[in-house]
Amino acid sequence: MAGIKKTNAMRMLDKDGIDYSVLEYEYDENDLDGHHVADFLNLPYEEVFKTLVARSDSGEYLVFCLSVDDEVNLKKAASLAGEKRVEMIHVKDLLNVTGYIRGGCSPIGMKKKYRTFIDEMIELIDEVSVSGGQRGLQIRMSAKDLVNYTDATVGSITQ
Repeated sequence: MAGIKKTNAMRMLDKDGIDYSVLEYEYDENDLDGHHVADFLNLPYEEVFKTLVARSDSGEYLVFCLSVDDEVNLKKAASLAGEKRVEMIHVKDLLNVTGYIRGGCSPIGMKKKYRTFIDEMIELIDEVSVSGGQRGLQIRMSAKDLVNYTDATVGSITQ
């Protein structure tokens, strides 16, 4: 990883001895879509997961991870979290809440540990890629390690 500055997500995984690799990709500030990431890295869409942050009616921040090819179903997401309703936070609030910016938001190493929910699709794959904590970097790791490390609840959160 010569030339790659360690992100908080990478430092946390290193500290806890979790195996991962870092994949670099070119990005365009105007096109931060996960399909671009998967295409550039030649990975199947179902193995590249995006990280979304929502807020419940009770004011709790919640993290949802799902394949870049899927759309979150907010009703299913709320139900899985045991909440009446959740809504996505505004992009302008992302940095303050998570410590990450859009296109670089990782479920690992946020400012605080939020309850995390990962779509059940993760149970069908061996390895997953998530943001490495900055644009242009992906962390590739065991799907089981991601679930365990984030202490995630796995269930249906997609359309």
